[in-house]
This record gives sequence, structure tokens and C-alpha cells, in this order.
Amino acid sequence: MTDIRTLFLEKDYNCAETVLLWANEKYGLGVAPEDVKLVSGFGGGLGSGENCGALLGALAALSKALVRERAHATTGFGATCAGLVNRFRAELGTIECTELKEKYRRPDVRCLYVVERAAAILDEYMQELEEKP
Repeated sequence: MTDIRTLFLEKDYNCAETVLLWANEKYGLGVAPEDVKLVSGFGGGLGSGENCGALLGALAALSKALVRERAHATTGFGATCAGLVNRFRAELGTIECTELKEKYRRPDVRCLYVVERAAAILDEYMQELEEKP
């Protein structure tokens, strides 16, 4: 499996693409390349540009996992996504891209810390989903 650091720094994907590509490979979500670009576009300003791209990638992966794993994926979907957002906000202090950049962005690694934290939070959520009956 491709390391998230490699995806973000060496392959030069943006935050949303990185998290979604990583989750797609790790969890076998079957996300098509054009869907990765679509999520990336939303993260880049098509309506959600003020929010963190890494979080949007995590939400897209969570959405895909819910649709794949559950026949009635809309049941509890809002609460599950809100839970992911709230956990992200609690850990990083905000979901706003500009604020996260001010706090965590570094010239040599961009927003790697945020991307890694988004992936870890998503990982926790995916494990919780697997443990539910």
C-alpha cells in the first residue's frame, strides 16, 4: 500500500486527493479516478473551498464506505459524518482551510500533518464501522 506521506509529498496530490486515494487503496472502496478529481474540485473551491480538503477527502471515503457496507446507507449518515467532522475539529481546532494552513502548514511538507491526522481520524471511524453489527 502506498504511504500517505508519499502520495502527498512525492506524487504531489492535494489534500483531498491524498486522503481519498489512500483510503480507496486501504479499504478497497472502488472510487473511480474521476470521482477523486470531483472531490478534489469541491475542495478547491466549487462550494466547499473554505473547508479543509483533507477532511473532504475523508468524508468522501466515509460516504463511499457507508454506501458499500450498508443497504440503507442514508440511515445514520448525517450523524456519522457530523461525528467525523466534530472529531476532526476537536483534534485540530477547526475545519477551515485557511486557519489550518496558518497553524500547521510548513514550507517543506505543506499541510502533511493535517493530511496524516485526517487519515488517522478516518481510520478510527472505519474501524468503528467494522465493529458495528
